[in-house]
Amino acid sequence: MKYLLFLATIFLFATAVIAQSKPNTVIEQQLRSSGSNATVNFDVNSKVTTLKGVAENFSDADTKRSGARAMNFAVGAIYVGDKIERSVEPLTLSFWIMSGGKARFAEDHSLAAMNGSDRTDLGTGRYTFRRDGMEYLNFNLTRESVAKLAEASTWMIGGKQFTPTASQKKLLRDILAATQTN
Repeated sequence: MKYLLFLATIFLFATAVIAQSKPNTVIEQQLRSSGSNATVNFDVNSKVTTLKGVAENFSDADTKRSGARAMNFAVGAIYVGDKIERSVEPLTLSFWIMSGGKARFAEDHSLAAMNGSDRTDLGTGRYTFRRDGMEYLNFNLTRESVAKLAEASTWMIGGKQFTPTASQKKLLRDILAATQTN
């Protein structure tokens, strides 16, 4: 009887572990069915998957108010193998800023999610400025932080205020869902 109970326990544990695995084909299908602008690329040589979703530009009004010419972001993850065994964390959020030659975000690399007067600081990103007038802010965020951005009415990026569009927020939710195992 103990032996049978032991085998049943092992079987249930193995089933639970297997059930949490999510292959890239399922992730791709989930992203495609949600209409997300995201790609999943498995490199056979390195055996690493890159998942990336690129958002539309922020509004012209927000972008001009920040002093930039154009701004958008990408969100994604890099993981070993052609499947995920557990929910992916951290997720990478990269802002691409066409500043036109003058650095607009060099002094402040912070990111915050705001809902009314409720502000959640999400950390400081890595910053790069290129001579061709492009700036990059890169953040490694927890799933909880990305979820806060997806629900926020306003984002503070480098001390400047941006209103995320519905499709930008949807992209964050789609990436969160696709990289969730249970």
